[in-house]
Parts: sequence; C-alpha cells; structure tokens
Amino acid sequence: MRGRFSNSMIGVAAAAVALSAVIAVSITGTSAQAPAGAALKTPWGEPDLQGIWTDETNTPLQRAAQYANQEFFTDAQRAELDRQRSALLGRDKRGGRGTELDVSGAYNAEFGSVKRTGKRTSMIIDPPNGRIPALTPEAEKIATADKDFRLALMQSTETCKVKLAGCNGGKYDPKPTARRAERPARYNTARMNRHDDPEDGALADRCLTGGLPDFGGISFRRIVQTPGGISISYDVGQGQGWQRSIVMNGSPHLPANVRQWYGDSRGHWQGNSLVIDVTNFSPKTDFRGAREKLHLVERWTRTGPATLEYVVTIEDPTVWTRPWTVKQEFTKQSDEQNRIYYERRCIEGNIGFPTIMRTARIEDQAFAQGKGPDPLTHDNASGFNEGDPLQ
Repeated sequence: MRGRFSNSMIGVAAAAVALSAVIAVSITGTSAQAPAGAALKTPWGEPDLQGIWTDETNTPLQRAAQYANQEFFTDAQRAELDRQRSALLGRDKRGGRGTELDVSGAYNAEFGSVKRTGKRTSMIIDPPNGRIPALTPEAEKIATADKDFRLALMQSTETCKVKLAGCNGGKYDPKPTARRAERPARYNTARMNRHDDPEDGALADRCLTGGLPDFGGISFRRIVQTPGGISISYDVGQGQGWQRSIVMNGSPHLPANVRQWYGDSRGHWQGNSLVIDVTNFSPKTDFRGAREKLHLVERWTRTGPATLEYVVTIEDPTVWTRPWTVKQEFTKQSDEQNRIYYERRCIEGNIGFPTIMRTARIEDQAFAQGKGPDPLTHDNASGFNEGDPLQ
C-alpha cells in the first residue's frame, strides 16, 4: 500500500483542476526557546495572529461511542486508526468491470489527502462527552423528513442494493420512488440524487461554500492584520475558498433583515485573544440544520510562535437544546515557501455543472424513449466513498 500520510511537507492542490497550482506548505514545530505566543505583537501593539495556518492532524468533530468519556486517544489507538485509514481505497475502489461502481466517482484518491490521527477523540470540548447536543423536537422533525426524502431518491441505486455507506438508514427497492418531482422543504445545500434544477446540486457543486463554522479536513486560513482591521482568507476543498473581513470599530451588528452568506462578524480584543461575534446568516446556508438563527462566538489565540488556538461556541435554540463548543489547534506554515500564495478559485462548477445538467437531460430523454434505464437507478449523490473509521 502506498504511503498516504504526509510528514514534514503537505502538498496542497489549491484549486487543483481549475488552476493546477500546487502549494507546498511546511509544517514547522514549536521551538521551546521561542517567546510565548502572547509576546508576539504587531508593530502597532496588537496580538499578532498573522500567517497561513492549518490543522495538521485529523480529529473527528464528535466523539465516537466506543471512546465514551475518553478525551484523548492512546498512542496505540492512534497507530491502529492510522493503519486502518491508510488502507482505505476511497475513490480508488473499483467494483466489477462495467458496473456503476467501476465507472462512477469522478476523481480518484489522488485528489484527496489523509492526515494522521490527532490526539483528541473529538473537536468538541463542551459538552464534556464530546457529542453534539440533542436536537430540539422541531429540528429533529425537519432532519428526519429531509433524510427520508433524500434516501427515497437513492432507494433504487446499486448503493442501496449492496448497502454502501451512502444509503445508511435506507433500504433497497427496485422500483424508483414517486417523489422525484417533490421539492425540498428548505433551500437545498446538499447533494441529492437528481439534477432537475441547478439547486439540486450541493453548494460545492455550484462553487459555493458552506461558510462558517468551517472544520474542513484539508483547509487553510490566512490571517492579515492592519491597524483597525482583520481579514481571514479560507482555502478549502478544491478551490471553494472565500474571505471574511472582521469589523473592529465597535459598531453594532447589521439590522436583522440584512443577511449574509458568511454572517456579520464583529470583533474585539480581549487580552491576547481576538473575540468575534457572528450573526445575520443567510437562510440559504446550513450548518447541521442551523440557518439564519445560527450564532457563533469565536476566540482566536496565539499560543506560541507556530501555534494558534481556535475555540468557537455554537448556538441556535431552534436546532440544539444547548450551546456547544469546538476547539481546533492550528500550525503556522512557512512564510518563505508560501511567499507566492495563489488566490483560490473554483471554476469546476461553472464549467462542469452545465455538463452535469445536460447529461441529466440526455438520460431523461433516453429513458422516455425506452433507450436507457430510469435515472433514479444511478447514484449521482454519494460518491461511493467508504466510511472513515475515525469519523
């Protein structure tokens, strides 16, 4: 099995298909002789958070049941998880010759990276059990209805027939569902097994991003500070990058009727931490069911010359029964090796998505003429990926 993990160097394909620009980023360790993070200041006296940062290990968002109240993995558990995860074929997996699994799946595993398992069993630090709090009854109802609808569109696919992860919670039925023409209850943000309209595609398919909070597996943040201003650029996925500007002048949030894709970020310094309050999200964004009522309180703290701590408290009383808190630890990347930092660009959706739509119409036409199978028997949603034991 070829090596799947990076050591001192991570090769990042920034907007790989669109730009074919590979950025090499060097992970540097923390020097014991270096000054504490609190001592690092900008020329105008503010805590210095500047640089390109990434999480160099993989930590699950919430703790798996088998680790119960275990906050940290043992060394043996990390080694075993690394072994299991490095053996996964992922998108390189092939089915029988000529099957849907054999010819579908778009990219192969060269477009993905597998980072080593982190020390903590979850990013969530509150609640102490490392789990996302229970949903409210109304949110549970919405989530169940949405899942049932998406599984219905998948029920006649090979994915459900052979019980792959993409059909978890569903069951195979050779007769395609009668719900194809049904509209989602809310604005669609995730991939579904049809392409009748552009909005049937996931946000990433349309070169849009999920926004905040971002806990992506392979992602980078570039922080730039000026007197009275802070900008954070996110390089995520395959070019689905974006940028946010933090308002630092003490002014109140925007009026409630003004909604933005990445919310309205208002920041201030609290000791050596940058505290950002984020509200006013658009109802067209979605974080685990939370939309326009999502509220975030972020804390960015430089903990050393090459380390940055990010803690965010997440709340939406219409979705979860209590607020919950996540922590990530980022490592600074080499300024010298990233002195030329390409602007992230996603044009796959702009070019590829019209082709997806056209292909869907050709499939519909062939089926109507008796020359092809019902499109609902094809899996255009799951990607045939194997489950990650860490997740």
